[in-house]
Amino acid sequence: MPTIDLHTPIEYLKGVGPSRAELLRKELGIRSLFDLANFFPNRYIDRTQFLKINQLQQNTTEVQIIGRITDIKTVQQKRGSRLVATFSDETGTMELVWFRGVKWIKEALKLETPYVAFGRANWFNGTFSMPHPELELVTDYNKSLQTAMQPVYPSTENLSTKGVTNRVVIKMIQNLFTEVGTNFTETLSPTLIKKFNLLSKNEALFNIHFPQSQTLLTKAQQRLKFEELFFIQLQLIRKKLIHKSTIKGYVFNSVGNYFNNFYKDYLPFELTGAQKRVIKEIRKDMATGAQMNRLLQGDVGSGKTIVALLTMLIALDNGFQTALMAPTEILTTQHYNAISEMVKGLDISVQLLTGSTKTKDRKDIHEALEDGSLHIIIGTHALLEDKVQFKNLGLAIIDEQHRFGVAQRAKMWMKNKLPPHILVMTATPIPRTLAMSVYGDLDISVIDELPPGRKEVITAHRYDSNRLNVFKFMKDEIAKGRQIYVVYPLIEESQKLDFKDLMDGFESISREFSKPTYQVSVVHGKMKAEDKEYEMNRFLKGETHIMVATTVIEVGVNIPNASVMVIESAERFGLSQLHQLRGRVGRGAEQSYCILMTSFKLTNDAKTRIETMTSTNDGFKIAEVDLKLRGPGDVMGTQQSGVLNMKIADIVKDAALLKKAREVAFKVLSDDPNLLSPENRNINTAYKEITKNRAIWSNIS
Repeated sequence: MPTIDLHTPIEYLKGVGPSRAELLRKELGIRSLFDLANFFPNRYIDRTQFLKINQLQQNTTEVQIIGRITDIKTVQQKRGSRLVATFSDETGTMELVWFRGVKWIKEALKLETPYVAFGRANWFNGTFSMPHPELELVTDYNKSLQTAMQPVYPSTENLSTKGVTNRVVIKMIQNLFTEVGTNFTETLSPTLIKKFNLLSKNEALFNIHFPQSQTLLTKAQQRLKFEELFFIQLQLIRKKLIHKSTIKGYVFNSVGNYFNNFYKDYLPFELTGAQKRVIKEIRKDMATGAQMNRLLQGDVGSGKTIVALLTMLIALDNGFQTALMAPTEILTTQHYNAISEMVKGLDISVQLLTGSTKTKDRKDIHEALEDGSLHIIIGTHALLEDKVQFKNLGLAIIDEQHRFGVAQRAKMWMKNKLPPHILVMTATPIPRTLAMSVYGDLDISVIDELPPGRKEVITAHRYDSNRLNVFKFMKDEIAKGRQIYVVYPLIEESQKLDFKDLMDGFESISREFSKPTYQVSVVHGKMKAEDKEYEMNRFLKGETHIMVATTVIEVGVNIPNASVMVIESAERFGLSQLHQLRGRVGRGAEQSYCILMTSFKLTNDAKTRIETMTSTNDGFKIAEVDLKLRGPGDVMGTQQSGVLNMKIADIVKDAALLKKAREVAFKVLSDDPNLLSPENRNINTAYKEITKNRAIWSNIS
């Protein structure tokens, strides 16, 4: 057997063995003693109190009792069997019950031997019972590293079934500390430990598993959270600094005729202060000689497209082509129409490339890109095909980038000798804490004001029973010459049901808004692309009054005359989706409305979402609430990226600590970019170890 150290595979720890090791690997990702030491409890229970059986209350939660097993029997059930043990102390008896692992538990139990039983006591048929208790011989209990607060570790059903209970995990960790002692390598510098009054690594790890007091537990949590956030930020900031110093980009140092003529004679409206600030940030970036890697955040309707166009014109003034990539044909076509319209008269060639582009047109576009006569290409994933080659691509703009995979986005880099400048746009506001963690290696620009003259959309919540009043309101708006969206949810797992809801809704609206007075369009995912396009165009031209649709219209449909958005079954939508849908109205000068229709049955989360929507139009506030409700991985779709699979920190609850960790990481790297000073030896060693095993790869990379 090898010498035990933290790199030792988990099967060599006393009490584990090959089959249990396989289970730990599969269920919890624990491969070595190091992984086990960093497998942290998610809560603690007070184990200082013991109750007698006659002191149990019918509403008792988790309790521990000392007693003896006096009888064991197996009871047959419809499916399998259950094991029932009679457990007694001097005041009475109760039952201990197991529904899983019956055979091996029965073999392990000892009659008439003192046990500590811990679990939830249920009152049933005139007696107390404890399902799947944690059992430990009193002799073992007295010998163990017992503390007042017993750790409770994350688990899975499979672990419980195979007998790896919380008690077993605690025993493994006790064995780990017995065998390895406190030989955990320090990962932070003495200066940081002293400055922030942090526990040493050894003290922190011991007290996270076996807290000696509430104060020491809190200090252990703080130390380990800070460390985790610090190393994530260290990776992101270091990556950003390396990117800026090593990845060269084209130098765009002139602002010429294209930009100036457009700004002077063609700009459709006065830019907001926020738009001007962002354009300055972008111009500065593109003139440095390093590749720009910038995220542009702006709420729905904040004017990101005009910023994108002005950035493109700077590229053209410097003799380079530009590409704008968006995730859907609808959004791509809208960008194409808007940009073509704005540059009309400026002698700029703009083309659209999507899956629907005809083969002949596609060939012409490919040739024009290669000979440089095509200045701006706007397209979907079709831009990533190998056939699409540029003469000199200088700028790539990616809209709603979270819809694209990392590998897909990286393809844009391969089209050139030097990588193009990258501007990533999103209308999904990202809370500051999340932006620091997920996009910490990007520069971030925010458009945080809406163009003047935009009226805030009025949002109201109505129950299904108010439908007739809502219909009357819709008729009043149509009488004023406005158009209306009615949107139904589309949840992948229940497409048939959703389709039925949509068609039922379409029929009831068609009955209420009957021809020839009213015209109603319907758009859904099962339609052919050309039929969808036809219906969209009818609505765009004002030939239909109402558009009944699934969420296909969530992103990028711009119809200024549409002033009402009715969202059916609004409780089934996430907050960011509701906010995106609301952004489809309020694009013209008239007052617009969003009506959230729900049933009376609402979960607490659904109530919070509806209340948030009716109380604010601020996308950043909405994103903060969304982050609290759903957690970071879901909000950003980053579970697969590895950035946010944190062991102990929580970027919502630990936002202040995250900010501090980022500042500290920045200071450390500013003073010592390669972490070579003796002071930073611990940090450098830990950094190399972390990046070797689980380097963060950026969402843009």
